[in-house]
Amino acid sequence: MRIGIYPGTFDPITLGHMDIIKRGTALVDKLVIGVTTNPSKSPMFSDEERLDMVRRETAHLGDAVEVVGFNSLLMKFAEKQRASVIVRGLRAVADFEYEYQMAGMNQQLNDDIETVFLMADVSLQPIASRLVKEIAMFGGEVKKFVTPKVAEEIVTRVNEIGLKGDQ
Repeated sequence: MRIGIYPGTFDPITLGHMDIIKRGTALVDKLVIGVTTNPSKSPMFSDEERLDMVRRETAHLGDAVEVVGFNSLLMKFAEKQRASVIVRGLRAVADFEYEYQMAGMNQQLNDDIETVFLMADVSLQPIASRLVKEIAMFGGEVKKFVTPKVAEEIVTRVNEIGLKGDQ
C-alpha cells in the first residue's frame, strides 16, 4: 500500500488545502493528513479544533484519508506512518524555494521517502490561511476561501477574541 503524508497546520483548512488533498489522494492508496503546530506561528484554533475541522472537511473522502495530529520531526512522523511520499502544495515561487530546501533536508534524513510537489489550482493560488485570518480580523468576507462551516468558525473565533479591526 502506497501511503502519503500531507503535513500542515491547517489553521484554518482552506479550499486550497482541500484541492491538494483531493489531488493527493489520486497519487496514493491512503493520504495521511498530518496536523501539526508550527512553533513560529500563533494558531487561531487549538490542535484539537484543527483536527476536528480537518476530519469534518475530509470525511466525504472516506478511507482514502486519515487525519492524525503530530508534534515531531516530519520524517519521524512519515516513518511512523510507513509513508513513501510527502505531498506538498505550491502556490508561488516563494513557496518553492522554501519547500525545495525542506525536501533536500528531508532527503538527507531519509532518502526512501520522496517529496511530491502539487501546484495549487490557478483559481486557488492566492489563498493562504494567514491571509484568510487577516481578512476575517478586519471584518472582510472569507466565504470564497474556505467552506461555509469553516467561514462560520472563523467569524465566531474572531468575535470571541475581539480581534476585529476598524471597519
